[in-house]
Amino acid sequence: MSIFGIFGKLFGGKEEAENAAVSAPAARTTADPSSQQNLEDFVLYISKKLVDYPDEVKVRTASAENGSVIQITCRPGDRGKIIGKSGKTIMALRALVSGAAGRTKGRVSVEVLDDEVEAAGA
Repeated sequence: MSIFGIFGKLFGGKEEAENAAVSAPAARTTADPSSQQNLEDFVLYISKKLVDYPDEVKVRTASAENGSVIQITCRPGDRGKIIGKSGKTIMALRALVSGAAGRTKGRVSVEVLDDEVEAAGA
């Protein structure tokens, strides 16, 4: 699936979403274009494109008091690439995800986990 297809599904572009659904494998088809799984797939796609070791990037969703949290785990050396200089990359990713989640009146945040949190959650 192309990045334009992903954006089309997340932000409601009907024509792009229909074209992406036809060309993409029929593994998941949902009526809600900004479902939690689509958001998780989007974060995984972007994260894998940013890092040196894309096979070691994992994304999972945890529920929180005021919504849900998409958690990214990766190698310690790749965290800086996801966070970006002065946090600009992760802020842009968070803005895209929260904008897409806002279409469904939900709250979704994105976190990059460090070693201590990963060990406690595993």
